[in-house]
Amino acid sequence: MCSRREADELLLAGRVSINGEVVGTGAKALEGDEVRVDGEIVKPRMLASTPAGKKAVYIALNKPIGITCTTDPGVKDNIIDFVDHAQRIFPIGRLDKDSEGLILLTSNGDIVNEILRAENHHEKEYLVGVNKAITDAFLTGMARGVRIHGQLTQPCRVRRIAKFGFSIILTQGLNRQIRLMAAAFGYRVTQLRRVRIINVKLGHLKTGQWRNLTDAELKGLLPERTQW
Repeated sequence: MCSRREADELLLAGRVSINGEVVGTGAKALEGDEVRVDGEIVKPRMLASTPAGKKAVYIALNKPIGITCTTDPGVKDNIIDFVDHAQRIFPIGRLDKDSEGLILLTSNGDIVNEILRAENHHEKEYLVGVNKAITDAFLTGMARGVRIHGQLTQPCRVRRIAKFGFSIILTQGLNRQIRLMAAAFGYRVTQLRRVRIINVKLGHLKTGQWRNLTDAELKGLLPERTQW
């Protein structure tokens, strides 16, 4: 019924209950629990269905700047309309509207949930351009962790790749994390491209193009799964 950010606001406002008990951020609802917002029951969105006889879709897209990672058809330039796939697909995670690069989509909603639950343990690599020359102090500070959203970011790997550019590998996905981290040191991000998610690389995929994931990539995303 809403975005994650909007859900956090509802929780903080005390408008959400699980099985009749008002809950705050961090609460978890299990299958069969009754979730209400302002007293109205929230029904689970049907994500997982892949039509009978059709193979589940797993694709990698090189998202252009300006495309919004939402399934909401009311949002202009949403990622679903942009890809225009024959099957109903869903983005796995998100990439800011003003960022570009690799994002995964699938028709298998169960996989979306599994990968998102494990998101903080998965590496995501970005190439970043900024408005000032990169310094050693900046690289060290970014790698150690920066306080944003009221918390210290997890240690990460950062390296200089150009006078005004660096690469960064994160294992968490806070909202606008890289932009806010850089801003804490007085830098403004001018370009941000994600080039890798776990074992899946952007490679030579052109902006706006997508491709199907290989069997090896699928096994690398969720190695414990044997059936795709």
